[in-house]
Amino acid sequence: MITKDILKNKEYNFLNINKHLGKNVILLGLSGSYAYGTNNENSDIDIRGITLNRKSDLIGMTSFEQYVDDNTDTCIYGFNKMINLLLNCNPNTIELLGLNEENYLYLNDIGRELINNKKMFLSKRAVHSFYGYASSQLRRLQNALARDSYPKEEKEKHIFNSVKNALYDFSKRYENFEEGSLKVYIDNSEIYLDANLRHYPLRDYKNIWAEMNNIVRDYDKIGKRNKKKDDNHLNKHAMHLIRLFMMAIDILEKEEISTYRAKEKELLLDIRNGKFQKEDGNFNEDFYVLLNDFEERLSYAAKHTNLKEEPDIDRVEEFVMSVNERVVKDEI
Repeated sequence: MITKDILKNKEYNFLNINKHLGKNVILLGLSGSYAYGTNNENSDIDIRGITLNRKSDLIGMTSFEQYVDDNTDTCIYGFNKMINLLLNCNPNTIELLGLNEENYLYLNDIGRELINNKKMFLSKRAVHSFYGYASSQLRRLQNALARDSYPKEEKEKHIFNSVKNALYDFSKRYENFEEGSLKVYIDNSEIYLDANLRHYPLRDYKNIWAEMNNIVRDYDKIGKRNKKKDDNHLNKHAMHLIRLFMMAIDILEKEEISTYRAKEKELLLDIRNGKFQKEDGNFNEDFYVLLNDFEERLSYAAKHTNLKEEPDIDRVEEFVMSVNERVVKDEI
């Protein structure tokens, strides 16, 4: 079991040394397999966290978004950036608000305040964000299993769906990006793009184009198969695919963020350990029946959820102003 004592190890000294961290950190928690309850002896320790923006970031000339330490697989988000990610129900960050209590390695009063108010971030945006991530995981599986044998028409459909999900995300992340400004569609088994952008920031366009380029590039990669290594990755992708559906359904049906999958732990570990994989590397029928069941459940939950279309922006804004005002007044 990973405990708070891990932060005393010298490789985590950056937490006390870096000027953006230290007393500004409000939350640190386990991420990845340890957070989901699906860890094994080979699992890495991933830590995610949140640190307050400093006074100079808020009313001065500095800025801060996140700190990454590759040596310890640690990523700590600036408070303001994290809020925007949470508003979009980003699966990789919203899960930080639903950890088991023992998986929080550090939590101060403001961190606790954030967790106690987590429901203000929940909305139907979760349908697109989680389904987008799940679709990406599924297409990774499909692409890896039959990359060389896919007909062009089938491959184009997969790329198209990935780009389409990305376009929805762009409309949320880029302030001046209006949905429909870029239209992607398939014509005669080829993907086409219509662009209608005027007076648009060049750097934002560069980022959008780079993300779409990465999607196409990833699908065009063809490499030799290392069966043992690839099977481990495939089973891990399959497990996370099902886990994403589980979390999304909880959010939509119960308005709860349940990161640790206690009830489904055995099933998820069975998937990770290859019990649904056939000798040839493909997945058996039981896995696809399971997948279809979760897709139908998510579709039903999306149609019948009591969540609103958008998160409680006014409540979130009040909370953010309250926290940042305390920073500016040196009350923290």
